[in-house]
Amino acid sequence: MDHTTIEEGKTMAIISYLTLIGTLIAYIMNSSKHNEFAKFHIGQALRAWLTGIVVSILASILVSATGVGILMYLQYTGLILAILGLMNAINGRVEKIPLVGDIGS
Repeated sequence: MDHTTIEEGKTMAIISYLTLIGTLIAYIMNSSKHNEFAKFHIGQALRAWLTGIVVSILASILVSATGVGILMYLQYTGLILAILGLMNAINGRVEKIPLVGDIGS
């Protein structure tokens, strides 16, 4: 990916990692521009946020069933993945986030 494409898509890529709504906003912004860098990071952000939601639900169920409260720290999974992706977007890198970056590719 060339430097111009990365620089043009960097703002949308960063916005996509801020919240799930940010991902939607970045998707809408990129629908007219079709920037490949932004498209990659929007997909990675969506994976991070959806993973966070699923893991949070599962953690809540596990805590209710087992009473082991420390499992609630699993709810930060999506946030951690989003921060890793955000760092890649800020630095202009096209790297998949750990664990879920390949899902749906």
